[in-house]
Parts: sequence; structure tokens; C-alpha cells
Amino acid sequence: MIAALVLATASLGSGAAYAQQDISTPPQALNLVGTSAFFGDSFDIDQANDTFSDQFSFSVTGELPSNLDAIVSSISRSAAVGLDITGLSLYSGAGAQLATGTSMSTGAIDVWTVRADNLGVGSYYLQVSGTMVSDTSGAFGGAVMLQPVPEPATYGMMLAGLGMVGFMARRRSPK
Repeated sequence: MIAALVLATASLGSGAAYAQQDISTPPQALNLVGTSAFFGDSFDIDQANDTFSDQFSFSVTGELPSNLDAIVSSISRSAAVGLDITGLSLYSGAGAQLATGTSMSTGAIDVWTVRADNLGVGSYYLQVSGTMVSDTSGAFGGAVMLQPVPEPATYGMMLAGLGMVGFMARRRSPK
């Protein structure tokens, strides 16, 4: 009876040592240079199995809607060390998920991308989620680019201009 009590107490204590902790950093504002920015985070040693969901906020301020393309990656010697990126998503400032990223590579090299079209004026954030897979340190880095979406009239003017160039070239060609 005493042995069973000791074993039960020991197993409860060992479970507490391996409990997952949230090691997310506070939300960070991206410093957009023009329409692009770099972002990332690093984590200290002795955090195996801990999870993170880091947020990187930005705003769309132009008159035109913008398309977003973002990439995030981490690299380590093997899949058994460092961290594992488990998600990249785009959210509105109010917290509504707008786009979910795609894993391009996993293992020693993790690569995720996300894209979204026609983001209007407002606040948004990217969220990078993952898990520390070992007691070694780990880091990830990424880039985001916003590209204004041309208005339909711009496409019409471009096509008209190309048509005029083609017409002029045809008139000048020898018969």
C-alpha cells in the first residue's frame, strides 16, 4: 500500500516537470519599410515541449486594397533539435482568421507561406505558432510584403497602351 502511494506521488511530480508552457512573446508591431518588413523571434535553452504563438501586427493604410505574401522559416541541424513551426496565419485586427498558411517544408528546415488578396484599410496581424522540440535554443525569421492591387481602370489603360504600341508597330512594318 505504501509502495503504491509512493509510486503514485512520484508519477504526479514527474508529470509537472514536463508540463507545456506558453513561451509566446508579447505582440510586436512590424516596422514596414515601404510595403515590406522582416519579423522573427528566438527562444532560450531548456524549453523542450513548450509552445508559442507569436503575433506580428501591421496596418494597411493606402487608398487601394493590398495583396499580402508572407514567408517564415527556421533551420536547425536536424528535426530533433530547435523548434518546429506548426502554423502561419493571417488575422484581422479584431481576431478573425483571414488566411491559413501552407507548409512548404518540415523537419530540419521548416518553411511556411501565407497569402491573402484584397486587404482593405485596417489593422491585421500574422501569427506564427510552434513547439520547441528540444532543450536547445531555437529561432525563426520571416518576411511580409504588401502589394497594392491596381484598379480595373489601370488594367484598361495598360491594355489600350499595348494595343496602340502594337498598332504603331504594325503600321511601320514593311509589307
